[in-house]
Amino acid sequence: MQNTITKSINSPKVGFNKPNNSNLLFFQSIEKRLNRIFQDELNSSDSIFKYVSDSAIHKMALFLSGNKTRACSIGIAGETASGKSTIAFDIIDTLETFAQEFFIENLITRINTDDYYYDRSDMVKKAGSFAEFAKHYDLDVPEALELELMKKHIKALQNGQTVYLPKYDMSGTAKREDNVTKTEPAKIIISEGLFTLTDKVIDAFDFKIYVDVSCAVQKERFYRRAAERDLGSSADDVYMNAASKAKIHIHPTKEKADIILSGEADREAYKIFIKKVLSLVKDVHFNSILMYS
Repeated sequence: MQNTITKSINSPKVGFNKPNNSNLLFFQSIEKRLNRIFQDELNSSDSIFKYVSDSAIHKMALFLSGNKTRACSIGIAGETASGKSTIAFDIIDTLETFAQEFFIENLITRINTDDYYYDRSDMVKKAGSFAEFAKHYDLDVPEALELELMKKHIKALQNGQTVYLPKYDMSGTAKREDNVTKTEPAKIIISEGLFTLTDKVIDAFDFKIYVDVSCAVQKERFYRRAAERDLGSSADDVYMNAASKAKIHIHPTKEKADIILSGEADREAYKIFIKKVLSLVKDVHFNSILMYS
């Protein structure tokens, strides 16, 4: 898919209210500046984007202009070792630095999709090791996770409710503890994982992001991680299963995304782009010098 962005400032967007008439010029100015920021990045030779829809810009402008006042939710998906978690952490780190500078409380909170894997610790014990367990239990299908609970938690946070999130042990026990992490409502909710944009949970997200990566890079990252997790001789089987299931369950979610990121872009490039958007936020909400141009 080519780097592209469709400009359609005045077209209605399904599921999102239009700006108030009294706020129309303010909204249009923000959307125009956002379009410029995104277009400049898309036109760069090493863009972090592969695709950005006009609806993504429109929705962002609605939130930044105050036409949308509830919490904003972001879902990031991609196959294993695509870089989605790294990108999510870089976004969080950049936003938290901004929040500290301007004394903003509860700006962003993270929900890890992987924490919603069902507890299978008894099966690991019975198999004798996680490596043996992984040979017979498929972790690479949406049914391995309680995504309905994840959606419930995101919706609760959007409605201003405090929730208690589960915690899944990724070290190889397949153990999940429920109601562990107390999470307060925040202005931005971000989630990332293999199945974040699958049918059972996708409707929870305002912004749907897919991280795209080449097969060669993804495979190299996977085997490096497999060595760290001591998968041993089962690594090949796990990789082949993950790759085949990704074609069925993950790759199709790319078509549902309104933003497609390059999983191979330089990490600093992501941070630089976010800072450009935050510069607009600073002008709008802290400097009061938004230029209508």
